[in-house]
Amino acid sequence: MRASWVDIHPNATWNKNGQTAIERNSILTLPHGLFVAEDQTVYVVDQNNNRIVAWKDGDTRWQVVAGGNGEGDDDNQLDRPTDVIVDKKTDSLLICDYWNRRVVRWPRRYGTRGETILSGISCYGLTMDEEGSLYVSDVVEHEVRRYRRGDSLGVVVAGGNEDGRDLNQLSGPRYLFVDREHSVFVSDYNNNRVMKWAVGANEGIVVAGGRGEGKSLSQLSNPNGVLVDQLGTVYVADSENNRVVRWPQGAQQGTVVVGGNGQGAKSNQLSVPKGLSFDRFGNLYVTEFGINRMVKYTLEMSSN
Repeated sequence: MRASWVDIHPNATWNKNGQTAIERNSILTLPHGLFVAEDQTVYVVDQNNNRIVAWKDGDTRWQVVAGGNGEGDDDNQLDRPTDVIVDKKTDSLLICDYWNRRVVRWPRRYGTRGETILSGISCYGLTMDEEGSLYVSDVVEHEVRRYRRGDSLGVVVAGGNEDGRDLNQLSGPRYLFVDREHSVFVSDYNNNRVMKWAVGANEGIVVAGGRGEGKSLSQLSNPNGVLVDQLGTVYVADSENNRVVRWPQGAQQGTVVVGGNGQGAKSNQLSVPKGLSFDRFGNLYVTEFGINRMVKYTLEMSSN
């Protein structure tokens, strides 16, 4: 899961100046989702280069761990991937291979080829619960499906009622998070909101945004990556507002965690943030689609 393995204090803050983990325009082109594994390896979707790259603090270079053989649909290729997670049970990467309309399992260590585990799905975001069930967003069918291990059909757990803005609908769902109660949180991109769907629910509830597209703290603009901490606080990459915003449970508006200082390449700025992940120490990692970089924001000491 993209949540941290440590509790986040409700008053926690992060250093407003991000540490660039990879220099802009040097390796990444149009980075999307990312995932920090328990061993602190960071996996990043390098979309326009059709590959997944990995990095750890202290390393002097990045490593290509999936794809990187040009765009295509062979088992050693990817085509415009959008998201990646780690499946601990199989020690593999699971990848949304978006333009190939498939989900691929790729060995995490020394893998040269992937295996298609789901096909015919316009997947954009992935997550997995602690029981090993896989959740996939479909931006064409406007739904999220859950697939138990060995299941290729899945069941709809969010949306699935055509494109729309009603509470039982989604419009272009992107990134996902599943909490310990198996509630699904989804960035409802075209509706500028984050939705929470409880297990068995026929409709979701709005937990961030949902007040039209805009830049006030009660609004979102094209949300992407989403995280939820142990208290149910939602963190969302508010892409077109170039900020990451935190929404406590029941809040009518969010607070800016990082960014929010205009679009740019300075250490206190973001440029179209896409993917979000915590590491096990509570540090926050963000990919920036607008300037092809990934930044790390260090968790500061929580106030009492």
